[in-house]
Amino acid sequence: MTTRERWLAAMKMEPVDRLPVWPKLLNKNYVRHHSTRLPNTDMSLEELNSYFGSDELVRLPDFTKTMRKNTATSVVEEAENRITTYTTPIGSTRLVHRIDKSTDSIHPVEFPIAGRDDLRTMTCHFQDAVPQLDEKALEKAIAIVDERGGTASTMSWVGKSPLMQLVENLAGVEQAHYLLADHPREVEALFDAMHYFNVEKTKIMAKHSPADAIYFIENTSTTLISPTQFQAYCVKHLEEYGNIIRDEGKIYALHMCGHLKALLPGLANSSASVFESFTSPTLGNTRFIDGRTVCPDTCLVGGTNAMVWTEPAPIIINYLKSELDTLPHHRGIAVTSAGVLPPHCRPDVVRAVCDWVKEYPVRN
Repeated sequence: MTTRERWLAAMKMEPVDRLPVWPKLLNKNYVRHHSTRLPNTDMSLEELNSYFGSDELVRLPDFTKTMRKNTATSVVEEAENRITTYTTPIGSTRLVHRIDKSTDSIHPVEFPIAGRDDLRTMTCHFQDAVPQLDEKALEKAIAIVDERGGTASTMSWVGKSPLMQLVENLAGVEQAHYLLADHPREVEALFDAMHYFNVEKTKIMAKHSPADAIYFIENTSTTLISPTQFQAYCVKHLEEYGNIIRDEGKIYALHMCGHLKALLPGLANSSASVFESFTSPTLGNTRFIDGRTVCPDTCLVGGTNAMVWTEPAPIIINYLKSELDTLPHHRGIAVTSAGVLPPHCRPDVVRAVCDWVKEYPVRN
């Protein structure tokens, strides 16, 4: 099988020639970190995955644009901060991300919603947002798919459901829960506006995306929201997105990288075909066997966690063997680092683990 054929078969719960294996790398920080241990200091992600012998998953560029009439969004970078300002007729607010250049990552340090007035401002901001197809960006996405052929599988990313967006990027964990308790009507009005935007964007992405799968990047975890909140808010939104994607004949995937064990009974009826970044203890709390037992028809991508990948190759291999041996079969299983591969993991270790996974006897 080609890499793409292998990924598609796994996502569709079909037999594979061997398990897909992907040390998850999304930027070139790993290359910079290991410049003296790699064949050259300017390897692309494609070259790096070829060096590892792994099955790359490529994220395509967004091919939508957001049109506005009465509001505006501006982004500036000042020193180590990225500042996004939201301006509306009823007020303005801002989101500040701290840039960590050593890891090519950003993290919110100031949120745009602190109280009731900010809820109204952000509701106005989302109500004015209209997604449209960006044909030039779509051409670039199609070109990537055509270029990579069988050497990678591709995914498009729509966004995030309203509750998870509130928790992660708009209010922060603590303040989001206070707002839900103190101002439920205003929060739900915001959710309605965000959900409408997501629905319209999903329609565009589902119709036009050349990717193998369409993702919502949820980062779901019961360390952030409760199972009750997940059922009350996330499920109904995610199912609507999923129905749109599946009606267009596309594979629907959810990136959920946290504690999922308490959510599995609810996820068993999900329209998603793939749960990606399935993270084991101790970083997550859900093993492959947990997912396969409760969600027998869903592809599980992950199976490890960052701490495992800081160990020597024999320990990682023994861990994977134990996890894989317990499964009733290996349809719908892809081995990855779950979250991003820790830079601490040396290239020779990654290659050794990938080589072992490729030789592991698959039970289809």
